[in-house]
Amino acid sequence: MEPYAQAFPVTRDDTLFGDSPVPRYAQLAGLFRRRIERGVWPPGAQLPTLERLTAEFGVARVTVRQAVQRLVQEGLVSAQRGRGTFVTAHPGRGSELRLATSLASLADMYRDDEPKLTLIEETHAMPRLDAADGTPAPRYRHLKRVHTRDGVAYCVISIYLDERVFRQAPQRFRRHTVIPVLLDLPRVTIARAWQTLSIGAADVEVARLVGMVVNAPVAEVRRVCRDGDGVVIYLGEVTYRGDYIHLEMDLKP
Repeated sequence: MEPYAQAFPVTRDDTLFGDSPVPRYAQLAGLFRRRIERGVWPPGAQLPTLERLTAEFGVARVTVRQAVQRLVQEGLVSAQRGRGTFVTAHPGRGSELRLATSLASLADMYRDDEPKLTLIEETHAMPRLDAADGTPAPRYRHLKRVHTRDGVAYCVISIYLDERVFRQAPQRFRRHTVIPVLLDLPRVTIARAWQTLSIGAADVEVARLVGMVVNAPVAEVRRVCRDGDGVVIYLGEVTYRGDYIHLEMDLKP
């Protein structure tokens, strides 16, 4: 019996992949890649047969072949004539981003390794603030952009900056990550800052901007900074690729 067989195969009538602008073979390749990352298919292991994968995922044989071929092109698997397809490598983890848990460490991370920033929108817009966030500023500058590191687009961020703060260094805010610039401005004081993280699923826009499949797992981070008067001077709403984030917290005894 093949060790990776699915106990309850998906039928061809199943809507496992749903409606998505991402080709089905690309979504399937992503699932295969995750199995390799997690060690379900370790290096040296033979992939299940074409027939088993077709039955498990409820797709056509050509779709499975295209998905496997993508992994061959990435150097993760090798097809050996007459023997089958074998895992030859583990996806690298060098591109993962450690999600900082303090304002200072977050600023240091970006100072040491600042990503490529692609601005896709700049407007004036009011953020959605909760009463507990603080007092809204009279006007906000809204920047929406994609962050890329080592050729991988790993997050989409919506930035809301108090317009009075933005005007102190507009070009720096456009060209660099926000937190280090905020901490460097002599006339800006951050009295309190916090962030929350939740797990969600990529919508069509995020999937298109960072090159992932619709409904793939994402980490949604909301960052708030306010000044000594309780005014929210910065709100950042960040959607990270789920396969790019590494969160580590010190659990003190």
